[in-house]
Amino acid sequence: MAPLIAVAACLAASACSMNGKTSGETVGEQKKATSVTMQEAAERQDGMLDATMKAIAPALHWAHGATTTGNCDVTRRRVVMTIVSEERRGNLLGMVQRSWEKRGYTIKSVNNSHKFPAIFAVTSDGFGISVSVGGEGQFTFSADSPCVKKSEVAAPSASPNGPDYNHPIPRPNVNDPFWSSNEPIPTGSPRRS
Repeated sequence: MAPLIAVAACLAASACSMNGKTSGETVGEQKKATSVTMQEAAERQDGMLDATMKAIAPALHWAHGATTTGNCDVTRRRVVMTIVSEERRGNLLGMVQRSWEKRGYTIKSVNNSHKFPAIFAVTSDGFGISVSVGGEGQFTFSADSPCVKKSEVAAPSASPNGPDYNHPIPRPNVNDPFWSSNEPIPTGSPRRS
């Protein structure tokens, strides 16, 4: 696993088909992309985001970002409310990248901007997932669907780990003894994964 160099902001977009087999992420195995609805795609994306958040320790506080839809695609977002210091951003990005690689996602690109790092990945069935750091170091996770069958899309069912804000979502406002620390992680300390 390649070491992570700090990465800036965009959304990853992807291609088609939906037959993922990763536990907790599948919706309608063996369905053809033309029969997968936007709602089913959104549920798949929620599973991807749930798995990503569960892989992060200590846990982050997050809120649902806006769900957006196009003619045949949907994007789900989660916005991190935990203050992640500059000294800990690389650790968090590395943890996320390793968890995606373990799930079989392909890392498509890494933006190694010091100020606005980002990582973009894609699943074997064409869903994109990304993490980007924006203003005041706020992390945003996004999951993008391939082109699927148009349908209504319900709000996410997962409960945020903290307050669920109306939009606009404020900047990070939750201190965490680990993630908010300005101390660099000591060399030789056990790697969190």
